[in-house]
Amino acid sequence: MLKITDVAFITSAASKSQFIRAEKPIIAVCGKSNVGKSSFINMLANRKKLARVSKDPGRTRLVNYFDFGAFILADLPGYGFAKVSKAEKARWARLMEDFFADRSNCSHAFSLVDIRHDPTADDVNMVGFLYAGLIPFTVIATKADKVSRMAGLNGAKNIAAKLKCGADDVIITSSQTRVGLDKVLSRIEGVIELYGEPPGGLSDGEEE
Repeated sequence: MLKITDVAFITSAASKSQFIRAEKPIIAVCGKSNVGKSSFINMLANRKKLARVSKDPGRTRLVNYFDFGAFILADLPGYGFAKVSKAEKARWARLMEDFFADRSNCSHAFSLVDIRHDPTADDVNMVGFLYAGLIPFTVIATKADKVSRMAGLNGAKNIAAKLKCGADDVIITSSQTRVGLDKVLSRIEGVIELYGEPPGGLSDGEEE
């Protein structure tokens, strides 16, 4: 199992000219405001304050990069906050379009959705960015500690149906109980292993 021992903040990007390039995979974390992105990142890092957790939605307005050793994590701006101006929403949309338009910006994305609710229109649009950019992604169903196990399973199935993805592409998590962390780390391991392999390369057991 992947072990994360040392994590550090790298930089923030406000436009596509500031997006970083790396010799290791970049994994993006996206989701609506207050879905638990910062808590999810802190759970991955096993740190309480790597990413700032705020009760005020819409705090993250930039792409924040963190070095996790074997990979880089890109924390994307939260979306769907009603008090944000139309101009700010448009700026966010441009930033996301630019980010996902170039595959070198992102090897994989974690799209976070609250397990207690149906995905919002913004959640659907976010996954639309990923499909359009041909970005492999995993849906992270957050806040599983707020519901019963059965309600969580039903919530995950509902999320998969609404976002038109497979049930295996939804991981149930809780930053409070750390449920799902092993599955997330396993998914990250798979991303790291695939990174750098040429498309359509030899599969296991094949010879040149």
